[in-house]
Amino acid sequence: MTKTARTMSPWHTGLAVLVTVLWGFTFVAIKVGLGEFPPLLFAAFRYIVVAVPTVLFVPRHPMAWGWIIAVGITMGVLQNGLLYVGLGHGMSPGLSSLLLQSQALFTLLFSTLILRDVPRRQQWLGVGLALAGMGTIALDRGGNTPLFGLTLILAAAAAWAMGNICIKLAKIDNGFQLFAWMSVIPPLPLLGLSVWLESGQWAALRSLSWLGIGTMLYTGLISSLLCFGFWAYLVQRYSPNRIAPFSLLVPVFGMAFTVSLLGDSFSRLEIMGSVLVFIGLSCNILTPTAAAAIAPTPIPPTQN
Repeated sequence: MTKTARTMSPWHTGLAVLVTVLWGFTFVAIKVGLGEFPPLLFAAFRYIVVAVPTVLFVPRHPMAWGWIIAVGITMGVLQNGLLYVGLGHGMSPGLSSLLLQSQALFTLLFSTLILRDVPRRQQWLGVGLALAGMGTIALDRGGNTPLFGLTLILAAAAAWAMGNICIKLAKIDNGFQLFAWMSVIPPLPLLGLSVWLESGQWAALRSLSWLGIGTMLYTGLISSLLCFGFWAYLVQRYSPNRIAPFSLLVPVFGMAFTVSLLGDSFSRLEIMGSVLVFIGLSCNILTPTAAAAIAPTPIPPTQN
């Protein structure tokens, strides 16, 4: 079955849903891991777990090192660094899983400015609805949503979008191989930022528990390497426009997991804003386009 296939097999549909379930759970794993590590140190360990087997077993991606570094900085250091710090400053994992998907909107805006790829009217409508939803959530910042954490999550989404633009300009053809090799870039910058901005690193390492090890392995090997490999496999078999909408399930599972496992709760304003953001993202992702997607291989929701 090729990219031009009209329908996905039940097996591949199930695989796509499984990936979104695992990515949705990632936000719970990160929140739990932040009880064991300082945020930037934890983010560094996530990429170290991926980088070690990559260097040993994965052939190097043919993309020039300049592009690999650019993607590693935007999608590794900035996106995940900001995400982890935002969660460490009190952001709900479920709400973060939703707001991080605003990367699709930032990608649309950056693509318009940088690539001159003009969106359709339905996509602009989606941008407006999503921005209205984010504004509604921001109105509730005096309650359960810390403004600083909210700003960091949105900045993480913008960094992810810039990574998408870098990937588009670099014209990749193997998303899994690229992600594996871009993982060698973030550890040193994240470790340096951790030394500069954080404390308690040695205490965290001395008291390292199986829970901490488990969250590192899950976010690194399962959420990043395994799920990205599955995602790249599906994109290589089907149109990116058919696979990308599955990313809308990530915040659904993310919010469900945080409510059921972490006892999270959402105010009425947060629920209202979340619905607006979800509808806006749906307008953007589900709009048919004549051109290819922003990135040849849609970068999955998280790298979360």
